[in-house]
Amino acid sequence: MRLAILGTGPGGYVAAIKAAQLGAQVTIIEKDEIGGTCLNWGCIPTKTLKASADVLSAVKGVGDYGIELKGNIVPDLSRMIDRKNKVVSTLAKGIKALFKSWGIVLMSGRGVLLSPGELAVTQKDGSPETVAADSIIIATGSRPFEIPSLPFDGRHVISSTEALDLREIPRSLLIVGAGVIGCEFACIFGELGSEVTIVEALPHAVATEDREISDILEKELKKKKIKLITGTTVEKTGIGKDGVHALLSDGKEVVVEKVLVSTGRTLNTDGIGIEQLGIRTGARGEILANERMETNVTGVYAIGDVTGRMLLAHKASAEGIVAAKNIMGIPCSMDYQVIPAAIFTSPEIAAVGLREREAEEQGITFRKGVFPFRALGKAHAMGEITGIVKILSDASSDRIIGAHIIGPHAADLIHEAALAIKAGLKAGDLAETIHAHPTLSEALMEAAEDVNGDAIHLPKN
Repeated sequence: MRLAILGTGPGGYVAAIKAAQLGAQVTIIEKDEIGGTCLNWGCIPTKTLKASADVLSAVKGVGDYGIELKGNIVPDLSRMIDRKNKVVSTLAKGIKALFKSWGIVLMSGRGVLLSPGELAVTQKDGSPETVAADSIIIATGSRPFEIPSLPFDGRHVISSTEALDLREIPRSLLIVGAGVIGCEFACIFGELGSEVTIVEALPHAVATEDREISDILEKELKKKKIKLITGTTVEKTGIGKDGVHALLSDGKEVVVEKVLVSTGRTLNTDGIGIEQLGIRTGARGEILANERMETNVTGVYAIGDVTGRMLLAHKASAEGIVAAKNIMGIPCSMDYQVIPAAIFTSPEIAAVGLREREAEEQGITFRKGVFPFRALGKAHAMGEITGIVKILSDASSDRIIGAHIIGPHAADLIHEAALAIKAGLKAGDLAETIHAHPTLSEALMEAAEDVNGDAIHLPKN
């Protein structure tokens, strides 16, 4: 089986390795950098900078832990960027080494579909190449969405891509959009010392999350002196001697050194030949694929951001494995009901399953249990007591249908709840599972206990 893949992001490279493991001859084509957005301009770079910001925050607070630190504490963004680039380079080399070990051919250039079994590749040196394949996977990802009224200039009005290569900390920063990307950057640059303002058109920050979670995040942003303006848009910007002038929809003007636009992503479906093949797309230009990751054209599959579903790296990787297995004759399908999501703000946010409003919209009668981190011994020992764990269960069966966390290590803790939902466990099952003490994961156990009013470390209502 000859397989060609467009894109080496977390969907494409995982699909390539899985298919090679199953015996396919794989050629993978990349026009930019190996690893795609996640490795180069998304997940890994932002979390690397977030790690630097977290260390800075911890060092500033060492006095609370009985440690005396003398001298000035000064963040050096240029050195942080150097460290970020080193991390990215190391991981990129790791992917290349995996490709080599599995005999995967990596081509650097732009690929265009000519037919369900053939691609034209313009290599980086300009030379043309034709790749024949029995199956093709499209995994071309996405890029920052550019608002027509706020065009990127790469210097004053920037996207997340440019934000990850700044060498000097902006004195002031206006972030357009209080979604995942906007709030993560707000926490990073706020900790580094920028005066941060976020403008969001919707009524709340991270509005897709459970309302109680977003409310807690908003309070934490306020504590960090990050100004959040909701229900408002940025109408236009202009460059003056004193910085960027941003006119808001409420008539007010904000003057800052830089504007970071983080209002979503554009899917990379243009210019790759899908129109010529008659591959069906949706209203946003997303490639329509079924749960086997098949498009309407036999032999052509699509995975990751280009399918328009949850724009998550781990979702793309799972889809890549599903596509590879189906191509190699192993029936497999995606289950989109149990995909955890994480937001690396301070504190972290994580969720899996249904939110309260989604359960209500589906007519599900549910019970909920909530447990605060401030009631945990481990949280106090760590000095991180902000946040909660919330668990939702179906009132008729007690099966867990959703879990939401804001607090320390939320992104790591959520997977116990994901496994519980996938396995069809009840809140009672999680409550009766003995958890080590003292640990943060005890909060999940106690939240599960609280579903039925049995939490040991909560006062009687």
